[in-house]
Amino acid sequence: MKTAGKILAVLLLASATLMFSQDAAQDTDKAAKDTGHATKTAAKDTGHATKVAAKDTAKGTEKAADATDNAAKKTGHGIKKVSKDVGHGVKKGADKTADAVK
Repeated sequence: MKTAGKILAVLLLASATLMFSQDAAQDTDKAAKDTGHATKTAAKDTGHATKVAAKDTAKGTEKAADATDNAAKKTGHGIKKVSKDVGHGVKKGADKTADAVK
């Protein structure tokens, strides 16, 4: 009888160990799935944020290019006007010098 009790105790301990190991395996599987889902969500959010940032950067670059173009046109116009004024002054000076030489 003592032997049967020992065998029963060993079987009980073995079955408890088996149950606990299966429970741990299920917990590990669930944790892995949860981690995979969280990683997928984070990657999706990061990708979206990167896409939005790229669009904003492109818009900013386009606006800066337009502003540079406008500034260049205004600068060119200013240089043209000053050149005409200087040229006109030089022509007047030359005419006066020519008149004085005559």
